[in-house]
Amino acid sequence: MGQEINLMDLYPSSKRPIEERGRLITDDHREVARQFGKGYFDGDRLSGYGGYRYHPRFWQDTVQRFRNHYQLSEEASLLDVGCAKGFMLHDFKELMPNLTMAGIDISEYAIEHASELVKPFVRQGNAKDIPYEDNSFDLVISINTVHNLEIEECKQALREIQRVTRKHAFITVDAFRTDEERRHLGKWNLTARTYMHVDDWKRLFDEIGYGGDYYWFIAA
Repeated sequence: MGQEINLMDLYPSSKRPIEERGRLITDDHREVARQFGKGYFDGDRLSGYGGYRYHPRFWQDTVQRFRNHYQLSEEASLLDVGCAKGFMLHDFKELMPNLTMAGIDISEYAIEHASELVKPFVRQGNAKDIPYEDNSFDLVISINTVHNLEIEECKQALREIQRVTRKHAFITVDAFRTDEERRHLGKWNLTARTYMHVDDWKRLFDEIGYGGDYYWFIAA
């Protein structure tokens, strides 16, 4: 198992209206969100992003953080599992033009609406069956994606991430450390089918032999 490290600390954050959202979200909103279509990316805010558009302030600092932490060479290779519209990959390509990169996402809608810069590098795919050979990438990143699967499929997705990386991996998953954080996550969550105490996640990583780095999405 790798290390618990927050490589998303430069990603912009804001105060989340957890209590208000918890009162308003219904099972119907979650059903729409879990289709990962237009309703999730560009529909009502209660069913997803409410409009998922590129802005450089979101990923530019974070991709530099990844590059520097993992000491990626200009000719390195990278896979984003759960790439959505490819905004992180867009900023990686601008920062590292010679980077060999790829992205997969379950959402046909997201792939169709990726930017022209990244469209050649992204494809529809499922984290539990990553369509690349063993040891294909220097770094595999998966942000807030694995937890959208049921627990046995989570394990398979982590095995797949481990399989296709030859050096490094980094994931974030929904998690909690306290009862209050668990309540907040239950109110905020739209898509995650598996979220657990951080210690349970660590036991799962150890069980399936995930050797990459990891951190948590904590609803606060």
